[in-house]
Amino acid sequence: MGCSAVRDVIFVTFYFCWVQWERLLSRVEVLSLELNKPDLWDDPVRAGKISREHGSLMGRMKEVKAFERELLEHIDMLKLAQEENDQELETDSLMALLRMRRIVKEKELEALLSGEHDPCSCFIEVQAGAGGTESNDWASIVMLMYKSWAQRRGYGVTVVDEMPGEVAGIKRATIKVDGEYAFGYAKAEVGVHRLVRISPFDSGKRRHTSFAAVAVIPILGEGFSHVQINESDLKIERTRAGGAGGQHVNTTESAVRITHIPTGITAQCQNERSQHQNKSSAMAVLQSRLDQLEMTRLAQMNAQHTQSLTDISWGTQIRSYVLHPYRMVKDLRTNYEVSDPDSVLEGDLDDFILSYLSASLDKDEEN
Repeated sequence: MGCSAVRDVIFVTFYFCWVQWERLLSRVEVLSLELNKPDLWDDPVRAGKISREHGSLMGRMKEVKAFERELLEHIDMLKLAQEENDQELETDSLMALLRMRRIVKEKELEALLSGEHDPCSCFIEVQAGAGGTESNDWASIVMLMYKSWAQRRGYGVTVVDEMPGEVAGIKRATIKVDGEYAFGYAKAEVGVHRLVRISPFDSGKRRHTSFAAVAVIPILGEGFSHVQINESDLKIERTRAGGAGGQHVNTTESAVRITHIPTGITAQCQNERSQHQNKSSAMAVLQSRLDQLEMTRLAQMNAQHTQSLTDISWGTQIRSYVLHPYRMVKDLRTNYEVSDPDSVLEGDLDDFILSYLSASLDKDEEN
């Protein structure tokens, strides 16, 4: 490894230490002021939260100091090895610096996924835009893309609800994605996805533009739900499950649709084996939607942004997938693009997601 690579290792590592240190100092200073307020423990819940965060950050400060000491030791050893022409020591020192650079990259990723709900599993919902069969087919392609992406990452994928189109594709569908940081990654996909292609449904082989909207909802879990659901506020409808599935699916009322009367929010499930399981899955979706609605309301009160279904409109295009007259996928928020749409539609989304998360982190730092 040449001198330029060594400088790169040192620069990136020092940059990480400095940026982390500045952030930690700033936050610890704010928390220290809060801890010194005489009325802090008038609100024990808030006080406990502040105290725990302060203790956690103090621990992270120790980690950064230890990281910096180790870095300087390896730099000194590298200088000594070069002065004494000790190839073995130089190699060991460079390997140690490369290991530290890998740690830096891991820490950078942790910084990208530092949101309160980022560690949660999530629901991904896809809804076809106007355009009938064209958009229904595009929506099904988008949903398959997310299933493939989730499976690539080792996440569990369960189809919760699916409404097929009259001719092809889907009008809407919801999947549950189980895994650590599923929401943290998938939240980058919220918005409208636009497809340009020669239509396989047009006998004239004309070019068509189709749209599909994507929503991502965190699954907060029992201990984190914001909204208490009262049974008296629910309207529960049981219907026959549609689609293929044999005699049992088509003759029993196993599908469940639940409406939360005060808000009008609905959830349904028809893909489980029994009515009880469908009801349980529909309730999980409903709980997450109500939690998200409450988080949106609280965020609006504090003039903060949140990812939610209410943020989706047909004007919020985030990505274009062009298959004709050229081939390209481009994220309109970051300008990141690739010339291989097939790999993207097969679930290769991580570069788009990380590009967006990095840009979001940089924007937060500017503000």
